Amino acid sequence: MYSYIPKGVCSRKISFDVVDDKITHVSFVGGCNGNLQGISRLIEGMNVEEAVKRLKGISCNGKGTSCPDQFAKAVSSIVLNKQHA
Repeated sequence: MYSYIPKGVCSRKISFDVVDDKITHVSFVGGCNGNLQGISRLIEGMNVEEAVKRLKGISCNGKGTSCPDQFAKAVSSIVLNKQHA
């Protein structure tokens, strides 16, 4: 299980796991509960690179980032960097 502390958004922690290059067990602490549950369910089972591609760059209210964008950063920094190391 991976944990990530997001920056610049309402959620305070993102947890997830990766099994066979697919995202599993996604949860957010804080933030917009209904929206984050929806995002979590939509990306469960998704390939890590596809999830990053779809979520990277989404902005919330002009902040330049969002909870989905922070999730993409978490996956990129933790999982993709580890795969390419």
